[in-house]
Amino acid sequence: MTEARLSDGSTIEVFEYGDGPVLLVPEDPRPASGPEAEAARQWGADPELGRSLIAGLDGFRVAAFGYQAHRMAHPADLTPDLVAADFLTVADAVGADRFAYYGYSWLALSGLQLAMRTDRLSALVMGGYPPVDGPYAEMLAVTRATWEMALAGPAAEQSGPAEPGDWDSVDIALSTAQTKQFVTLYEALRDFDDRAVELSCPRMCFAGEKDRIVYAERWGGVTVDIAGPMVRERLELQARGWTVEVLPGLDHMGAMQAAVVLPVVRPWLEAAVSG
Repeated sequence: MTEARLSDGSTIEVFEYGDGPVLLVPEDPRPASGPEAEAARQWGADPELGRSLIAGLDGFRVAAFGYQAHRMAHPADLTPDLVAADFLTVADAVGADRFAYYGYSWLALSGLQLAMRTDRLSALVMGGYPPVDGPYAEMLAVTRATWEMALAGPAAEQSGPAEPGDWDSVDIALSTAQTKQFVTLYEALRDFDDRAVELSCPRMCFAGEKDRIVYAERWGGVTVDIAGPMVRERLELQARGWTVEVLPGLDHMGAMQAAVVLPVVRPWLEAAVSG
């Protein structure tokens, strides 16, 4: 285990596994436990996602770090520049001049921001977020609503566990600092033109074909469509050099599972970094 000192002065643990080309994976290899693990299971997530991904990525030197959990524990001025600087610091900490990157959801869009700011990437994989026509305005609305709920304080206790996808049943148990940092991120991306991005490294994007969330008014009243742009703009993305995979029958949570990700991502990464 290595520690990397990030741009805000906090330190993050980085765990290295295996040998081969370096692959940065911003997931914690340590399984969640207790209430955190149970909440993950209720939402269809895998409390052992990081470990499951790493186990299937033998042949790479995986540098795994729980970036989201770190930022929940150490909220920061979460701008695209800061996130990219943090990822480069992690790469430096493990001695990687060149490295590939895999990220899912907001960590995928963070990978795109990283790729725009460095020539050190050997490959980029974006899961659960489109490289073009990304829902930045919609995510700003959702994160603002989340922050405002945190400002208002906790709501009445739920009568039972939330159903996956039933956002109206969720109460906010996050602090204003934790939620405000994501408002900061999407405010910084408010005018971001993802169609103007030009990359040279090999790159892949994927999403479940049912990855589309309709939020009620309390969450901003917007629809966050992840799969739509990949389906609609598949030919343009391919012309821009992207490998595009739309996974049948899966939503946002389903398409992030290791059993789904590895058969799609691993062979592509092996070909990309060897070529």
